[in-house]
Amino acid sequence: MTPELLEVEVGPVAHGGFCVARHEGQAVFVRHALPGERVRALVTERRKGFLRADAVEVLLPSPDRVIAPCPFAGPGACGGCDWQHASWDAQRELKSQVLREQLARLGGISDLNDLSVLVEPLPGGPLSWRTRVQYAVDAEGRPGLHRHRSSDVIPVDRCRIAHPAIQALPILDRAWPPGSTVEATASSAGDTAVLTRAARTGPPTGPVPPIRERAAGHEWHLDAGGFWQVHPHAVEAFTGAVLAQLAPEPAERAWDLYGGAGVFAAALAPHCGPVTVVEADRRAVAAGRRALRDLTNITFARGDVAQVLANPRWRRVDLVVLDPPRSGAGRAVVEAIAARGPRAVSYVACDPAAFARDVRTFGELGYDLTGLRAFDSFPMTQHFETVGLLTPR
Repeated sequence: MTPELLEVEVGPVAHGGFCVARHEGQAVFVRHALPGERVRALVTERRKGFLRADAVEVLLPSPDRVIAPCPFAGPGACGGCDWQHASWDAQRELKSQVLREQLARLGGISDLNDLSVLVEPLPGGPLSWRTRVQYAVDAEGRPGLHRHRSSDVIPVDRCRIAHPAIQALPILDRAWPPGSTVEATASSAGDTAVLTRAARTGPPTGPVPPIRERAAGHEWHLDAGGFWQVHPHAVEAFTGAVLAQLAPEPAERAWDLYGGAGVFAAALAPHCGPVTVVEADRRAVAAGRRALRDLTNITFARGDVAQVLANPRWRRVDLVVLDPPRSGAGRAVVEAIAARGPRAVSYVACDPAAFARDVRTFGELGYDLTGLRAFDSFPMTQHFETVGLLTPR
């Protein structure tokens, strides 16, 4: 099939790591481009109502365009990064624009002037930050990273956004079982670990190494495959933002929903009354109970958040930390929170669209978005984290 090239004027950024152009009235979602550029774009996918394309030639570059620091970034190559062709300042502005657009369109917030919608940098720069990396292995046993929207594996010499401790591990210079997955971890306590899976979502093929993570004056002992924030400075930034937003008082009751191993609870507990962590994952709850046993005002409730909050005995709460998965909290959980009338909810979101939808639901139930912080905890990629304060109207 003859490749289809389009010459287009690139329009605004959109959620997903691309910009929107139009060709003969049809929307074209263009990767590897920047707003205001004129490019030749190779069509990679035709869908009903829109096209996907990669900018393969830049005819009129943006002043924000830079040479990608990774030779494996670009059209048809590794899909792990979205914005290596943009300066770091420009990346954060693009993400800020995405957040504004999502809050306006999906969140129903027509006036954002009272909120600082600005994605802030974290220390350390845009490279060498990622403390957890998952490598795929191709049919010849070569480790690498996936091509964008593909199961194809691109062998690489190293990942430029990986933490130096991960780059130093002997992973990319040896063969692995074809079709397997290799996961590398560098912890905040200085531990490194490598585990393998026969398939991407399968169970580990051998013993799972233990690691230590440190935050809020405590140390957690976790499985290497367990969840922890991947940016070394993310936990400190997020807990600081949550504490500032909630401003806990000594007698207030708090919930840490989708609380994992209780990092937010550990930060809150010295400043308020009882803190309850609700988390479904058995291993996270066990790790949290071990790590925080000295904080006697923290208790863990293991279970699905929606099901736990459906129990009428969960009545009084003053403060809520809401840190749901990428899909968001959803209407049932938001309704259950609003029904208890907390004076403040700090919502930690890794997806701006899901966050905006839940903000709209909170708004329907009498809670307004009155504070906002956003952090570039995933430089070079489309992703970022938002911490929003919701208070009763």
